Amino acid sequence: MDSDYLTHSPYSTPGPHLEALLGPDPLPRSPEALAALVRGVLLHREERETCGWTVPDERLHGDAESRYVTEILRILRERGDTPLAQEREPAARFVATCRDFALLLCALLRETGTPARLRGGYGTYFQAGFHDNHWVTEYWREGRGWVLADPQVYGDLHDTAFDPMDVPRDAFLVAGDAWRACREGRADPEAFGVFTVPEIKGLGLVRADVVADLAALGGTEPLPWDGWGLMEKDEAEVTAADLALLDAVAAVTSAAGHAPAPERPDAVRRLLADPRLAVPAEIVSHTTYCGVRTVTLPRAA
Repeated sequence: MDSDYLTHSPYSTPGPHLEALLGPDPLPRSPEALAALVRGVLLHREERETCGWTVPDERLHGDAESRYVTEILRILRERGDTPLAQEREPAARFVATCRDFALLLCALLRETGTPARLRGGYGTYFQAGFHDNHWVTEYWREGRGWVLADPQVYGDLHDTAFDPMDVPRDAFLVAGDAWRACREGRADPEAFGVFTVPEIKGLGLVRADVVADLAALGGTEPLPWDGWGLMEKDEAEVTAADLALLDAVAAVTSAAGHAPAPERPDAVRRLLADPRLAVPAEIVSHTTYCGVRTVTLPRAA
């Protein structure tokens, strides 16, 4: 199959460490087996109390600043020679956020011939009545089209009412759907946020996620705290023209999950040419533990 989403981005490229971590066994090819692999080598940093191991501060603060899959794999290799397909003890895992789970699964799907991409948005299955800021993987399934998968909740730790490899689109709202629901009065913007950081919520966050999700569809898979362009405007600075542009972005990104072929939509390319949306060479990263800093990015594939 030929697809834009089979091609690695600079962020999803596995680099030289994948072969060493695999050992003699090839990667499994089924999405379910790959999700289980990801769940077995990553530890979400907000789940650390469930694992019976105290995560060192340097890992808690630093691991999730790894922007690239090649860095995730390098860190895993440094922490042990357990083959990638075997579940690791907590101390040998990478301390991740939802974005790292989604990106690693995306990378392994691409590597094994399944078109895949990241989607930013909101999960409704973590806290009742709340839309929690979240990243998942979207992959192409023949006969179905684009399907949402959440490797973070794959396995026994989370009890969901659905198959994590087929997340309903009302359980995870891509950012465009969240924006449209808020703008049309069908949802309260204050119910969209980061549950563990109560002050991060509202339409400004949804706006930022609309831009970030567009970037991911275009081949730049950001960290959850990255910002540029329209993402960085204060609410009072957002103009009617900005809102109209965001409405247009939301329409395109919402429709992307229902596309009839696994290609990058031309509308995504056109929107990313707008300087208010384009990912610049330098972005602002509002890191959780390391302060605000400027980061230079590679060119997207």
